Amino acid sequence: MESNCTIYTVEECVEQGFLAKPLDGNHGGIHPKSSDFIESGIPFVMASDLKNGGVDTHNCKFISIEQSKTLRKGFAKEGDILLSHKATIGRTAIVGEIDSDYIVLTPQVTYYRVLNKSKINPKYLKYYFDSIEFQNLFEQWAGGGSTRLYLGITGQMKLPIKLPPINTQNWIVSNIDSFDSKLALNRQTNQTLEQMAQALFKSWFVDFDPVIDNALAAGTAIPDQLQHRVEIRKKAQALQKQNPKIKPLPEATQRLFPNEFEHCGDNTLGTYGWIPKGWKKVSLKSFGKVVTGKTPPKKVDNAYSNIGVPFITPTDVDTDVFALNTARKLTDDGVFAVKNNVIEAGSICVTCIGSQMGKTVIAPSHSVTNQQLNSIVVGSEFCRNYLFVNLRLRRDELFNLGSSGSTMPILNKSSFENLSILKPCDDSLRSFSQITENYLSKVLLAAQQNEKLVSIRDRLLPKLISGELQLAN
Repeated sequence: MESNCTIYTVEECVEQGFLAKPLDGNHGGIHPKSSDFIESGIPFVMASDLKNGGVDTHNCKFISIEQSKTLRKGFAKEGDILLSHKATIGRTAIVGEIDSDYIVLTPQVTYYRVLNKSKINPKYLKYYFDSIEFQNLFEQWAGGGSTRLYLGITGQMKLPIKLPPINTQNWIVSNIDSFDSKLALNRQTNQTLEQMAQALFKSWFVDFDPVIDNALAAGTAIPDQLQHRVEIRKKAQALQKQNPKIKPLPEATQRLFPNEFEHCGDNTLGTYGWIPKGWKKVSLKSFGKVVTGKTPPKKVDNAYSNIGVPFITPTDVDTDVFALNTARKLTDDGVFAVKNNVIEAGSICVTCIGSQMGKTVIAPSHSVTNQQLNSIVVGSEFCRNYLFVNLRLRRDELFNLGSSGSTMPILNKSSFENLSILKPCDDSLRSFSQITENYLSKVLLAAQQNEKLVSIRDRLLPKLISGELQLAN
């Protein structure tokens, strides 16, 4: 099958009626301010909300319908292709099913709307934007090596689009879709596994279910502040007796938890300060060494490479558990320049500046971060999963901690390492680690498989577009 590509500019596609004129979120009206954002409403989509080929309309910001009516453009609809073109450039997404009639884009993002689907398959256009050839050209036109990349609508109108016949486009989409389906399945599985780890953490270390069960069995006093949990546990125990398929904790695991509570003197920990007896309030630094990252000095000419030690920056930290696919890596010279800031495999990294502050990820290998992340090199391996889930679930708290009294939110090393942490007994931490390591090791394997799938897909796509490679139907 030969592709017989015709190369059009975006402007020519508009003139031919294949595409509507691309528009970005340069709203021409009253741009929403932070005070305009609400809990739910019209999604206000930034480049950071373009994830895994789709739009995260659950965790983005929202504005009211009334606020959106003050804007004159930047409204994307289902089926539109999105392309980020400022600072964080080259991210793509297709607007999927949404609860509102439209979403509003920030000035970082352009939407492309296909008008003639007999000429352009929208998914093909998205995949073409994903191709290495287009991405390299886009970055070059957006400023190449400059620190602030940007390519506005005028520049985008001159970009080339390779269009094979529609049947070839459909064939390319069907082949690439098979990769994306497997990628999506792995991501969903990983999300489920992480939720299982979080549910166990909440049961053991937030709700104190095993401690309440032991207290009920021993007849020891339970503080009034925990009585609502007592009723929940009594109902759960009754349900277990009625349904043998619901298994209680193994007796050996149950014995790892105390049967009494005590007040720690800090109402922000436990339930109004009530924690299991024998557990302690400690600082984060008591679990290991805290390291603030560092960027190699500019005088090191060959600090970066396509291979080497991962260099983790905030753009590499999103919803994934492990920071596998970093945009840049360091050479031996680059690592030597920041040798005191190297972190070990299994270290937990947290973004500590800006609007994305408080995101948490695990370094799967020997790594370096830039100065916008604080990391803890965990001293005892059995504490890692406990600390990871603990910090992962405290993003809002970490953000608020860094936002106090500062225009630019910053969580400095001192505030980070002195963060209060509830320290359970080691035996319960070992049990939690043993159970959740099974979950997280599967997450890592699936993430590594996705990394390979993405690599194969990205090598395959340009060959399919050019017609160099043909696959059997």
